Amino acid sequence: MRERLEALRKEALAGIAAARDVRALQELRVRYLGKKGALTEILRGMGSLPPEERPRVGELANEVRRALEAALAERQAALERAALEARLSAERLDVTLPGRPIPIGARHPLLQVIEEIEDIFIGLGFEVAEGPEVESDYYNFEALNLPKGHPARDMQDSFYITEEILLRTHTSPVQIRTMEAKGGAVPVKIICPGKVYRRDDDDATHSHQFMQVEGLVVDRGIRMSDLKGVLLAFAREMFGADVAIRLRPSYFPFTEPSAEVDITCVMCGGRGCRVCKETGWLEILGAGMVHPDVLRAGGYDPEQVSGFAFGMGVERIAMLKYGIDDIRHFYTNDVRFLEQF
Repeated sequence: MRERLEALRKEALAGIAAARDVRALQELRVRYLGKKGALTEILRGMGSLPPEERPRVGELANEVRRALEAALAERQAALERAALEARLSAERLDVTLPGRPIPIGARHPLLQVIEEIEDIFIGLGFEVAEGPEVESDYYNFEALNLPKGHPARDMQDSFYITEEILLRTHTSPVQIRTMEAKGGAVPVKIICPGKVYRRDDDDATHSHQFMQVEGLVVDRGIRMSDLKGVLLAFAREMFGADVAIRLRPSYFPFTEPSAEVDITCVMCGGRGCRVCKETGWLEILGAGMVHPDVLRAGGYDPEQVSGFAFGMGVERIAMLKYGIDDIRHFYTNDVRFLEQF
């Protein structure tokens, strides 16, 4: 029996050393050390041995078992190590290859124009104010001298949520909210950029949602000439030092007197072209002196203070500045258009 154990050890160790994968190694473990394995079969014959031989054979059998288990563990570790090295080699990354470039985005052209407008007016001493896009009828219309039933409300076809709540049609409600917050203190000198909503049919020059920037100045002794000076400074910063402006009489319920403001055509320099319809002028915004009723609604005495206000469409400014002929380009998310900015 001792010879059989030695022969089994030699055979098993040779088989373990020759195993090429973990699966083959597991089969060898079952063949030699399993419940029906070769070592178990040999040990079942120990009953036929003389009593004095059994301890020595049992010790040898345990020695063979330990040797096989150690050889199996060592070989399994070696096979797993080799498999891992092969996998790492197959999946190796070549770090010397150039990386794939990730496109870098840019700020939307409308946002760029808003920030440029803000920078210009901040440089003139204005503050930036904001307000809600979902507004009450009072702040959007009534406090701006547009009582219910006023015909000028038809100029701004609105998105109503309830009879008293709507999506704001201009950023002018921020002017009233700011005056209320000031509690009658002067000066008030703000611009208020933001989204506004009107029930327009979308085409090359109209959109149901667009951006506006409005401005308000309230103080003692404010005159129309102050308004013209501020707007001239803005126009020259935005469109160039050679730009001139002109004010044409107009009507807005919240200003009196009111004016449409034109600049010399940025396409032809005022000589006349197709864009300005040969007039040499392009309209950019509306403005005027704050109506006394609006001052009262904001908590100010029109006998003591005066003010001016103006409002411009950001898309209009951007289209003139960059020569864009269709407002829809700003909202269709065409990368070919956006990457130019």
